[in-house]
Amino acid sequence: MSPRVVRRAAKPDRPRPQGETLAVLKLLAAAGADSTPVVLTSREVGERIGVSQQAADRYLVALEAAGLVDRALAQRRQRLRLTPAAMELLRAEYRSYRRLFEGPASVAFSGEVTSGLGEGRYYLSQPGYVVQFTERLGYTPYPGTLNVRLGADALRKAGTVAGGTGIRIDGFQASGRTFGGATCFPARMRGRPCHLIHPDRSHYQDVVEFVAPERLRDSLHLSDGDRVEVSLAES
Repeated sequence: MSPRVVRRAAKPDRPRPQGETLAVLKLLAAAGADSTPVVLTSREVGERIGVSQQAADRYLVALEAAGLVDRALAQRRQRLRLTPAAMELLRAEYRSYRRLFEGPASVAFSGEVTSGLGEGRYYLSQPGYVVQFTERLGYTPYPGTLNVRLGADALRKAGTVAGGTGIRIDGFQASGRTFGGATCFPARMRGRPCHLIHPDRSHYQDVVEFVAPERLRDSLHLSDGDRVEVSLAES
């Protein structure tokens, strides 16, 4: 009787695509690819995250296809740079771990009161929003938002909270139109309770909007150009 031969399948590269995706993004961010292209071979990337050159190359190709990495090939090396979408993915991972180990985040920053596009009154008057705000925030907001322009440092601080868990306001359809959703975060402006509202779609890049039961401009005696202190917390 012939002895039984047991053949072992070749061990594949570690099948953890999501984990390896984050590993590659963290590696590139640590190398400075968040601000400038870095030059690395697939072999170097693989060695640093513990996979083969072929696996590392597959990850880089997939990240490029997903819009997370800009990749320019040059001879045997490649110039790699993280896209804004990649940095947001890393920030989301950071927020997840920070909340796990430190609890809900709370930050303070200041900004400058500015006039908006005048759309807040229209949107906050829509019944589909009013009902949700009343139920989920515990009050019916004044039909209008207070806009505050932030500098780069304040935007970064606000982003550590505004990209995380908050009070969800769902989008809806009414009168043949689609109204987008938003997320609200408990805040205090000069000590007065309010909420930062972060629309899913916004016209602004450096402006955040706040809602409250009353018109904040009146209750806080604010005019364009005034600076306000804001504290913001995850819910």
